[in-house]
Amino acid sequence: MTDESPQERWQRRIEIPMFAASALFLASFTVRVLAENLPSGWYALCEAVTYASWALFVVDYAVRWVLSGEGLAFVRRHLMDAIVVVLPLLRPLRIVKIYEAVQRRHTHARLPLQARVIAYAGLSTLLLGFAGALSVYHDEHNAPDATIKTFGDAIWWTSSTVTTVGYGDMTPVTPRGRVVAVGMMVGGVALLGAVTGSFSSWLLQTFAQDEEKKPPGGTPGASDGLRP
Repeated sequence: MTDESPQERWQRRIEIPMFAASALFLASFTVRVLAENLPSGWYALCEAVTYASWALFVVDYAVRWVLSGEGLAFVRRHLMDAIVVVLPLLRPLRIVKIYEAVQRRHTHARLPLQARVIAYAGLSTLLLGFAGALSVYHDEHNAPDATIKTFGDAIWWTSSTVTTVGYGDMTPVTPRGRVVAVGMMVGGVALLGAVTGSFSSWLLQTFAQDEEKKPPGGTPGASDGLRP
């Protein structure tokens, strides 16, 4: 068994709690946004779960920072983790990161790299889109002159934004809604770019393997007709 650093031991021990915190954050945020007539007691419980999961994100980041001993270099090397702590929209994406870490440790038969990138980027896109739709609907549906008035509108807007289609029939009008829109655009381009690049790489690799299997001299049997 290889020796683990204190940071690696912490990450291994916190994986399941962080997975649960990410899932609970998304669930509690969904209930708070979509259940508009939620009793005050249930609303308070969902709010407590939301803040507790956020606190766990902060504790995890702070502990890893201290254990790394890297100072400000840790922030530069783990900039995405710092952004996830600050922006609630991105916290559900930790589900994908933790799931990949668990799979990498415990799975024997693994998918090819390109297939894993496509699968995880696709899952990240779905989680980002759903969280973005919730955020935009929460900020927009009661705003004056809002064009996003239902959760279905928010899903439609999210789909067109993440895929960079941008029909323009629905647009955020609140400052926070527009900030979320910018994040959705950037995240959508990055994730779809990862999927497209991985798929292209897989195609090139497949064609290259097919070429290597071909016998030298062209088409099989082509030289047979020259024999007497």
